[in-house]
Amino acid sequence: MTAKEILKRLKQLENPADAKFLQRFFKTGPGEYGEGDVFLGIRVPAARKLVREFRDQVPLAEIEKLLESEFHEARLLALFLLVEKFRREEESRKEIFEIYLSRTDRINNWDLVDLSAPNIVGGWLFERDRKPLYRLVKSKSVWERRIAVLATFYFIREKDFADALELAELLLRDEHDLMHKATGWMLREIGKRDVKTLETFLDRHAAKMPRTMLRYAIEKFPEPRRKHYLRAGRS
Repeated sequence: MTAKEILKRLKQLENPADAKFLQRFFKTGPGEYGEGDVFLGIRVPAARKLVREFRDQVPLAEIEKLLESEFHEARLLALFLLVEKFRREEESRKEIFEIYLSRTDRINNWDLVDLSAPNIVGGWLFERDRKPLYRLVKSKSVWERRIAVLATFYFIREKDFADALELAELLLRDEHDLMHKATGWMLREIGKRDVKTLETFLDRHAAKMPRTMLRYAIEKFPEPRRKHYLRAGRS
């Protein structure tokens, strides 16, 4: 299938009422983080259903074209297709990873990052040099910084915490709320697997952590431990 054929199919699923809601939800207004993004009003389950239908029919070149679309859902579908190809086609993984990092300008909202970066970037780098993460985390683009953090979710699932912790330390002074949430989320995921490792990090850094990052990190703690770290954060 071609990108044009897929876009035609997506437009058949357009829902103007949902599009208005999604444009508010993903902050597409002037000065907001998703400024100018355009939605068709297609929800994630419907997009995943299309992936199952198209996954054996769309070559990488057409997925790249789909990633160019102005429509958020077309870019989301392109990323879902890349994730699926990465999972199924071992011989294509390096190319998919390279395409992904070359088009981070099109991976430009938090859902697009969160639903693709762990599988593609984390999956490729797990057994390789992870220097690309440290380049991304220094980027002026909040989306590239978020890709770096979310890529570590793959590592965390494998109980490999070192890079997630190092990136979290580098991001303690990040000014963007989306980064505070993402970093706190990854710290919380570490805590689910090894609470002592998370507490060691918090003992060192809670006083310097942005409040949102700290709250996300300790969300699953028992109330007395939560209060302990919230007091440490205030100090």
